[in-house]
Amino acid sequence: MNLLHLLLSTSWLSVAFAVVAGLLGGICSAGLIALINFAIANPQSSNWMLLMGFIGLCLLLLGTMTYSLLILGRLVHGVTFRLRIQLIQRILACPLRHLEELGAPKLLAALTDDVEAISMASFLIANLCVAIAMLMACLLYLSWLSWELSGIILIYMSIAVWGYNTLLKRGRYFFRKARNAQDQLFGHFRTVIEGTKELKLHANRRVDFLSQDLEITADSVQKYNVTATDIFAFTGSLGLVLMFLPIGIAVIVAPLWGNLPTSVLSGAALTLIFSLTPLRIILNSMPELIKASVALEKIDSLGLSLSAQVADARTTSTLSSPKSEGVSFELINVTHTYKHERDSSFFTLGPIDLSFSPGELVFIVGGNGSGKSTLVKLITGLYAPENGAIRINSSTITNENRERYRQNFSVVFSDFYLFDRLLGLDRSDLDPQTQDYLIRLQLDRKVQVKDGVLSTTALSQGQRKRLALLTAYLEDRPIYVFDEWASDQDPVFKEIFYSQLLPELTNRGKTVLVVSHDDRYFDCADRIVKLDYGKIEYVKQLKV
Repeated sequence: MNLLHLLLSTSWLSVAFAVVAGLLGGICSAGLIALINFAIANPQSSNWMLLMGFIGLCLLLLGTMTYSLLILGRLVHGVTFRLRIQLIQRILACPLRHLEELGAPKLLAALTDDVEAISMASFLIANLCVAIAMLMACLLYLSWLSWELSGIILIYMSIAVWGYNTLLKRGRYFFRKARNAQDQLFGHFRTVIEGTKELKLHANRRVDFLSQDLEITADSVQKYNVTATDIFAFTGSLGLVLMFLPIGIAVIVAPLWGNLPTSVLSGAALTLIFSLTPLRIILNSMPELIKASVALEKIDSLGLSLSAQVADARTTSTLSSPKSEGVSFELINVTHTYKHERDSSFFTLGPIDLSFSPGELVFIVGGNGSGKSTLVKLITGLYAPENGAIRINSSTITNENRERYRQNFSVVFSDFYLFDRLLGLDRSDLDPQTQDYLIRLQLDRKVQVKDGVLSTTALSQGQRKRLALLTAYLEDRPIYVFDEWASDQDPVFKEIFYSQLLPELTNRGKTVLVVSHDDRYFDCADRIVKLDYGKIEYVKQLKV
């Protein structure tokens, strides 16, 4: 993908109108040069008609240039907006496992630096189209003045453009190196934000991180960018200097080869001098255009194409809309394998054979690394099994209906995210019901709600988990999953969670799955599923 293709695929008609308007502007520019050249060569011919023609061409140039820039400017704003929204939609539609493999730094770099580089370069295209049209008009007028002289200059320019492109490729290489290092730098930025407390508490760790990680990576990005910028600075200056050589050819060398009229030589010189302005625009645009091209390559390389992944979040399916009443679902010979991040070993969960019924409370237990979180992601449809099948109410889950299947779950993950608005919950009694839950969860003195907006989420981790639980209650879905929810609660509220809140959900016909290490409360469960390194060690039925 390149910028021109991106603009054309958005609205080729707008690009065509803008290019035609820019070309007319270039023709007007050439007309003005011809008019000025005629007036200089024939001072006795100046009259009102010449003046009116000059004014008319100036007004036409103003109109066509303004129209071209306006229409392309609007197009670029739309392209930038749609590019960012489309990228976010692709991220949201991509399988979770694929996003975890890419890593947050790459995604953040694409959404910020890459989209910004494309936006900046897209704005330059508007000026670039007009500059190219003006340059073409100047060359056409030069051909009209003298085809022999224009032929010599075109041969010279072809050689100059070849050399210029060779240098550009070198600069592009260093821009690509800088962009690759940028992903690593964003990872360090994330460390600064998320690991601030640990860095503050350990001076040697902080020094090592700054000197051995952050500064080295930032220095690499700076060196690559500076090298690329130096190449482009030299290339741009060289291109501008090389443009003066045709002027020397026109006014110094050409008269030695033939008897060209003075009017032709002066017109050629004037045309070439005027063409320096669009040429400077073109040369100055090249670094940003190349940077945007590298950014587009990085976005494409993320592998977020929906055609290669599952259907996106708006895909409909044949399953009925999720309702609050209970559902039955089962995992049949399900397995899932993934590669560890820090080494080349693989972890396999399964085969898993489990079934769950409405009104059942199931504890999923096991040591760290036993596969509990992976099992939760498989159960909730965030991971797709490599083998086996998941069935809900006798319907097999496939890529086509997996999105609808996920809507049956209300989940509070151990690494949950808390929204400051009750998004996706459109009901008339939302605020009163939320207030009732705030009182019950002992948060009414900390948090207020108005029009579905929470007054604050700046709470302790335990209180934030209660707010996440509140959101899950409001969703009123048939299946609830709590991943180490009680680990941050005080003993009093932990007792309330296991002895009151969970039984109330099962009494309402909800299927409740709890990942927990709280063996003191295991007797609250109807069934316990014990995992050990990806395998089911045992399933213990406690209640009938």
